[in-house]
Amino acid sequence: MLRPAEKKDIEEITLIYNYYIENSTALYHYTSKSSEEMEKWHSEKEKAGLPIIAAEIDGVVAGFATYGPYRPFEGFKKTIEHSVYLRKDYQGKGLGRKLLKAILQKAKEKEYHAALAYIDSENTTSIRLHEKEGFFRCGAIKEAGYKFDRYLDLVILEKLF
Repeated sequence: MLRPAEKKDIEEITLIYNYYIENSTALYHYTSKSSEEMEKWHSEKEKAGLPIIAAEIDGVVAGFATYGPYRPFEGFKKTIEHSVYLRKDYQGKGLGRKLLKAILQKAKEKEYHAALAYIDSENTTSIRLHEKEGFFRCGAIKEAGYKFDRYLDLVILEKLF
């Protein structure tokens, strides 16, 4: 079931987010987030009217999706950057696609014009998912990130509504 994320979901959302920080190049952070930091993040999103969608399966938060402004300049007010994260044991079951579609629908309802995804070049599953949902590659940044003692390339994908 997809629903708005609530304060009670923060602990599970934090675990999901930290998994990607600690074990992957999906996020270029080095340090895990505390529940308090994620609670503040949730509160700030709520105050700004920005959605966080939780995917709940059998009482467990299996994933979440959100978006925020692409850049803090007026000229970018119609463009969002979004994120989708799943618990490892729920990957490959179509849940990421459902969350992606749901968060993009929210953006469309708010009359945004473009959605951007910045994805590590090694995350081919996410790149393919986005391409299947109508995103096109509009750029790449070589060695944009550095994590796990190596440089990382970033692929930029875009979808227009």
